[in-house]
Amino acid sequence: MQINIYKGIKIRPVQILVLGFALIILIGGLILTLPIASSSGTRTPFIDALFTATTSVCVTGLVTVDTGTHWSYFGKTVIMILIQVGGLGFMAFATLISLIIGKKITLQERLVMAEAMNTFSLQGLVKLARYILLFTFCVEGIGALLLSMVFVPERGLWTGIYYSIFHSVSAFCNAGIDLIGQFRSITPYAENPIIVLTIGALIVAGGLGFTVWYEIFDYRKKRKFSLHAKLVLTVTAILIVGGAILMFIFEVNNPATMQPMSTKGKLLSSLFASITPRTAGYNSISTSDMSPAGRFLTIILMFIGGSPGSTAGGIKTTTAGLLVMTVISVIRGREDTEIYERRICKDIIYKALTISVIGLTLVVVVSMILSITEVGASLEYIIYEVTSAFGTVGLTLGLTTKLTTFGKALIILTMFSGRVGPLTIALSLARNHSGNTIKYPEDKVLVG
Repeated sequence: MQINIYKGIKIRPVQILVLGFALIILIGGLILTLPIASSSGTRTPFIDALFTATTSVCVTGLVTVDTGTHWSYFGKTVIMILIQVGGLGFMAFATLISLIIGKKITLQERLVMAEAMNTFSLQGLVKLARYILLFTFCVEGIGALLLSMVFVPERGLWTGIYYSIFHSVSAFCNAGIDLIGQFRSITPYAENPIIVLTIGALIVAGGLGFTVWYEIFDYRKKRKFSLHAKLVLTVTAILIVGGAILMFIFEVNNPATMQPMSTKGKLLSSLFASITPRTAGYNSISTSDMSPAGRFLTIILMFIGGSPGSTAGGIKTTTAGLLVMTVISVIRGREDTEIYERRICKDIIYKALTISVIGLTLVVVVSMILSITEVGASLEYIIYEVTSAFGTVGLTLGLTTKLTTFGKALIILTMFSGRVGPLTIALSLARNHSGNTIKYPEDKVLVG
């Protein structure tokens, strides 16, 4: 369906989403080039400002300059606002402004909201937008309050409050941008349960998806979950618990990461190393010093990411879950994908497969190009960086600051594709077409 925006000029909702995110990134990048945005009072190169705006709006966390030391409080506040807008989506904020000024939400705006929030229908969209905003600010407020128990005594009242708010917003929106300085993330707090568990909980809360939280809060009335919520909660639990166990096995004897820690620190770091690739970007242990198995597991978790309708990126938990259950159903000899005694429509399976293939293709192609342009960088570092950008994670092995200008531009496009969604971008570029009524003769091809 197309929307008439000006004198016969028509545009589809997916195209509005792509252009909207691109415009916010450009405006943010221009503001960050201003001398007032840097702590030194000098202009920041446009490519670095654009990179920072992109990583903020796309809630990724990869940075070419140190956020804690390079930017002034004005620049940091701009980054925090970009993170909030990017995490919730610009349509949620447009809805908030419309509600404040008493403007009626039109059908065209509801169509774009439905596309942005990844919902099945147009019913209850304004109510859902109100709930998303209220839930977000409440959770971020609680997170900031808990973090202030550490940051206020350590850094003073006002600086501590600012740090608490910034990191709460960054964690809930799955951005992973920090103010600790020197690209250390939260490694100085690896054995601090308040910091690690609070940020970890905020990451999970932001990555579950707003519709799932709505069902959780509404469970006492309905006493049941939708299939979508069941799948999200199941896959999320498996990835967190399974990832934590594997991380503990891979890193517990690694002298560069967990071996020197106490038992408490090892358990906290294992859990956090399982949570943060989904797609936050904080790290409590040195990612570059992790074992090869730990780094490979991180790449897998980054590619999967969070859940639909959340602040996270990646191909999403439901996509991964559907593909796995499709394989299991085929092995069992079933004609359809079956989950929790429900049959999944083949159109949804095709969409999940399309998203995965496009995402994997993007990672492979960008990695191949960077292996040519980034001389001296190992293939492992490049794949890790590209997967982190696509999954809007923000973890890095130290390659980000060493990227060439072309490499930075390519990672910017990868982050943008990951945040908006590879399928959304593909649909926005595709020509408008009606359903194909022609059915060709069926035939067979050998596979396997």
